[in-house]
Amino acid sequence: MKVRVLYHDHCFDGAASAAFVTRFLQSKFYPDASFDYTGLAHRADQLFENGLFDGDVNVIVDFKYAPHPKLTWWFDHHQSAFLSPEDAEHFRHDTSGRKFLNPSYRSCTKFISTEVKQRFGFEAPDLEDLVTWADVVDGALYDSAEAAVKMDEPAMKLTLVIEGSKGPRLVQKVIHLMQHQSLAQIISDPEITAMYNRLHQIHLRNIDIIRRAGSCDNGVIYFDLVNYGIEGYNKFIPYYLFPDSAYTVSVSTSSFRTKVSVGSNPWVREPLRHNLATICERYGGGGHPKVGAISFPIGALDEARRAALEIREELKD
Repeated sequence: MKVRVLYHDHCFDGAASAAFVTRFLQSKFYPDASFDYTGLAHRADQLFENGLFDGDVNVIVDFKYAPHPKLTWWFDHHQSAFLSPEDAEHFRHDTSGRKFLNPSYRSCTKFISTEVKQRFGFEAPDLEDLVTWADVVDGALYDSAEAAVKMDEPAMKLTLVIEGSKGPRLVQKVIHLMQHQSLAQIISDPEITAMYNRLHQIHLRNIDIIRRAGSCDNGVIYFDLVNYGIEGYNKFIPYYLFPDSAYTVSVSTSSFRTKVSVGSNPWVREPLRHNLATICERYGGGGHPKVGAISFPIGALDEARRAALEIREELKD
């Protein structure tokens, strides 16, 4: 038997969710199955192709719902969990007892661990540190922006590796190691250490670029990374550089999309007034109340920049 696990790619919580759900399913349902992994990324033309569901059992964690007849398990914690109202209706009529959504959780890993303990009696005490750090990373529960940018803890170093490595192989290696090793052991793996060291140099360069490219107006940071060729960056850099800010809006490109990222400062002194997922949903994106994103087609720079500037003005108000 083969179990296909589809997870949010290049995301610490996505990888941790894939590792935890594997341990759960191996223990309670499919002890002799092989587990294969596929990372999913948000795209402007988001579709769930039939070929993704090639397992005898198919699982999605930390990603949008798919109304596919071969989807067996689903766990998600995003406000923007559905591609369409029809998908939401399909979920509401599901009677399998194996598809779960709760946007009140900061991380999908924590949601899975709580849900399967309550419903199926599964616990994995040796993964408690993984669950805790998934909550810290996805919930931005760091002590300060400086701590989030300096990345002294093993989980934070692994986050850089997961988010910054190219292709699926290294992330899936981390998923396999997460199932039975501590985060400190994983980051000590020679290949993973080497990748971290290389990515950390890029991280330091990104700090300098965002310092030069960024500006803060009425509490809203804005920067455009298209001409710098930066696909991703530590999302706490802007708040480290502009500590009095409330929100960030940025534009970047990658090999498969043009992206507008919208975030909020976890250490802001004033109450936040905007739901960023709701704002992003108006442009076809989504996320959480405090962080969201919009995916545009490759080359749709004018459209992405226009949306980013509109959002910046809305957040300034």
